[in-house]
Amino acid sequence: MNTERINELRKEWEAEEKIAHIHGWDFSHIHDRYEEEDDLPWDYKKIIDEYLLPDMKLMDFDTGGGEFLLSLGHPYKNTAATEGYAPNVELCKETLLPLGIDFKPCSDESNIPFADSSFDIMINRHGSFDPVEARRLLKPEGIFITQQVGSKNDRDLVEMVLPDVPMPFPDLELSIQRKRFEDAGFEIIQADEVFKPIRFFNIGAFVWFAHIIEWEFPGFSVEKCFDELLKMQEVIDRDGFVEGTIHRYLIVAKKNS
Repeated sequence: MNTERINELRKEWEAEEKIAHIHGWDFSHIHDRYEEEDDLPWDYKKIIDEYLLPDMKLMDFDTGGGEFLLSLGHPYKNTAATEGYAPNVELCKETLLPLGIDFKPCSDESNIPFADSSFDIMINRHGSFDPVEARRLLKPEGIFITQQVGSKNDRDLVEMVLPDVPMPFPDLELSIQRKRFEDAGFEIIQADEVFKPIRFFNIGAFVWFAHIIEWEFPGFSVEKCFDELLKMQEVIDRDGFVEGTIHRYLIVAKKNS
């Protein structure tokens, strides 16, 4: 790779680094430069729909910007949500509160500001959770539904640029979390786990992604990881993409009465 191209790539990647931010959970900035295989063996929304009735009290913990919650079309008067990430908290205040959704800022999954036995169903997608606190908040035989990012998510990509970074959440494995729910007094209704590919066709998109998912790529920067990024670029030049692996798991659990 000649010096001129290396300098061009550096400028391109540094430009992506400067603009890396997110509104809600919107990856449209890179949507045509990467793909994440989303044909999971379960349909999270469909599973929720199987249990959710209009008169049920629903709570979404770590709702992000509220986009998925609103897609459920549940009556707003029977809907509650929390979020802890400051930019998304403000977004939720602007979008959810005017609808009559009971939104409360919260970043502590073990201390959620709602009363005991408040909800028929609690949902959580890619956020934090505490089975003991979930049991407190659910009514007898209430349902907790979560789709989670597993501990091995993107690890092959992380190791390409930050080989010595430890796994941030090593206990996010289905077997470990399933036992946590059982120990907290839940019956497991459904559980599944899957690994699928994620591909980047452009390293600038990867730079943006790595900054957004900062908990997986701590300390990442173009300057620090430039040589490793060049190696990834060589893979793209040869194969058309660089590939990693996503890790997802699902738990549907019922509170024992």
